[in-house]
Amino acid sequence: MRAALEAIFATRIDHVRVIEHSWFVRLHGRAIATTRRGRIYLRGSAQEFYTNPPLLLHEYCHVIHQWQPGTLTVARYLAEWLRRGYWNNRYEVEARAFAQAHAAALHTRLKGGGASAAPAPQPSSASRR
Repeated sequence: MRAALEAIFATRIDHVRVIEHSWFVRLHGRAIATTRRGRIYLRGSAQEFYTNPPLLLHEYCHVIHQWQPGTLTVARYLAEWLRRGYWNNRYEVEARAFAQAHAAALHTRLKGGGASAAPAPQPSSASRR
């Protein structure tokens, strides 16, 4: 999985932490995932996440293409959300388009067997209590 994602994003992804069963996601209403710089927070398990290629590519797109270079910030996202709502805000449109454009390539790379295992998830703070 890691090799496939790194080939698609043309960069390393080992710095991205995937945090499963996160309380942080629950603060975002019905969201099943949310991101911040270097982090993907999941409502559910990492296993579910890694078996959902559109969601996987969408969330990694937010982290690699938007948070990492600094084009996405909390303030910019909120401003865009207030202007256009969730579905039409440019960050979501870009992430959906990226996921759609690269889903077949991810499938092909994974089917070819050349990809390593999925990156290890990090436990949420709630599970460390």
